[in-house]
Amino acid sequence: MAFTRQRIRDPLHNLIEFRANAFENALWAVLQTPPFQRLRRIKQLGFSELVYPGATHTRFAHSVGVFHTARQLMTVIKDHLGERRFEPSRADAALAASLVHDVGHGPFSHAFEDVGRRLGLKMADHEKVSDLLIRDSEVGEALKRLGSGFAADVADVVKSSGPRNIYSAVVSSQFDADRLDYMRRDRLMTGTHHGAIDFDWLVSNLEVGEVPHGVDEFSLGKIETFVLGPKAVYAAETYVLGLFQLYPTVYFHKATRGAEKLFTELLLRVVGMVQDAAASKTGLPDGHPLVAFARDSESVERVLALDDTVVWGALSMMVDAEDRVVAELAQRLRDRKLFKCVDVRERLASRLGTSADATALDRACGAVGDRITAWAAERRDAGPRVLVDEAVREPYKPLQETKGPLNQIMIRSNKGELVDVVTMSKVVAAIETFRLFRVYVASGDAEALGCVEDAIEAEAGNAAGG
Repeated sequence: MAFTRQRIRDPLHNLIEFRANAFENALWAVLQTPPFQRLRRIKQLGFSELVYPGATHTRFAHSVGVFHTARQLMTVIKDHLGERRFEPSRADAALAASLVHDVGHGPFSHAFEDVGRRLGLKMADHEKVSDLLIRDSEVGEALKRLGSGFAADVADVVKSSGPRNIYSAVVSSQFDADRLDYMRRDRLMTGTHHGAIDFDWLVSNLEVGEVPHGVDEFSLGKIETFVLGPKAVYAAETYVLGLFQLYPTVYFHKATRGAEKLFTELLLRVVGMVQDAAASKTGLPDGHPLVAFARDSESVERVLALDDTVVWGALSMMVDAEDRVVAELAQRLRDRKLFKCVDVRERLASRLGTSADATALDRACGAVGDRITAWAAERRDAGPRVLVDEAVREPYKPLQETKGPLNQIMIRSNKGELVDVVTMSKVVAAIETFRLFRVYVASGDAEALGCVEDAIEAEAGNAAGG
C-alpha cells in the first residue's frame, strides 16, 4: 500500500505535516470523517468572538495543533528514553488521543454541557460523546486500521482521569499538548498580549526524569515523568502565570460569560418546551436539529447534527417565536444585546476593604446569591431576570494522589533534585486562587437591579458587623 504525505497550513504552527506512513495516514483518514469535520463548525472559544472579533478559530484547528504539539513532546520522550526503552504502541495511542480528544464537543461547548447537566442530557457530555465516537463510529473505523484494539486503547487514554504514564501525560496533565496549543492559539487569535509563554525554551529544556509515587503511605516505586531543567524555572513560572492570566482576560470575560448565560437560559427554555409538547411555540420547525435533539437526547446521531452554525441559524427563527421569553433571549444573542454585569465580589471587596479575607468574601457572595436566587425563583414565569455567574480558578493545582506526580510540573534543581514548581518558585506559590461572583441584569430592569443592589448592601453590612 502506498502512503502519501499531507500538509495543513496553520496560523500558529505554520506547516503541520502528516507523514507518509501507516500511522499518520490513518490519522489523516480520521480527519476526513464526518464527526471530525464537524469540528470545523464548532468554535474553540464559543462566544469570545463577541469580545475579540478574531477569535473565530475552531476545534478542528486546535485538535490538529494539539497533535502537532504532542508529536514534538513525544520526540523529547524518545530522545531521552532511547530506541530500546521507548514504547511505540503507547506513544501512538497517546498521539492519536491528542488528535481526537475534543471530537465529542457540542455547540458552544461549555454552555451546552451546563444545559446537559441541569437537564440530565447524557449526550451533552463531550467526554461521553468522544468515547462513543472513538470506539464506535467512522473515527473508530479509521483508527482500527492500526489494529482491532487500537481505537479502544485511544479511547482509554482520552477517558483517563489523569496521566497513567509519561505517554498519556502528553495528552492530559498540567503541562500537556492541549494547553500548550490552546494557550498560544487563543492568545494569537484574540489578539490579547496576556498569556505569552516561551514555548521553544520550555521544549528545549524538557527532559525525562524519575519521581517516586504511591497511594497513601504505600510506595509504588518510581515513575518516569516530564522534567524541566534548572534553566527553565522562569519559563515555567511564565507558563503558569500565562495560563492563569488568560482566564480573567479571555475565558472569564464578563461579556463572554454573559452571552453563555443567555444561551444556557435559551436552550433550557427550548428543550423544556419541546419535551412538554410545545415545540411549535419555539419558532423552530418540527424537524429542526435542536427539536430533534430535545426529543431524543440520548442519540449520538442527534447531537452530531448540532454545531455552532445550527444554533446561529436557529436564532432568527426563534426571534419570531410565539413564546415571548424564547423570542427575547434569541434576539438578545443574535443582536448582542447582553445583560449588564454587576461584579458582586468586586463590589463587596471594595465595601469591606482589606479586613475581608477570601473566606469572608465567599460567605458574603453566597448570601447575596441566596437572596437573588430566592427573588428570581418567585418571578421565574416571566423568564430569567437575574443570571448568576460563579467560578473558581486555581493558578496551579498541588499534588493530587488520584492523579499522581505525572500531573505536576517538575523542575530539576542545580543539585539534581526533582522539585515541584510550586516549591521552587515563590512566584507560583504566591499566586492566589482567582474567584468571581457576578450577576447579569437587563439594563432596563430597575426592579431586578434594585434586588441585586439591596442584597449587596445588606450582606456588606452583615459582613462588616460580623
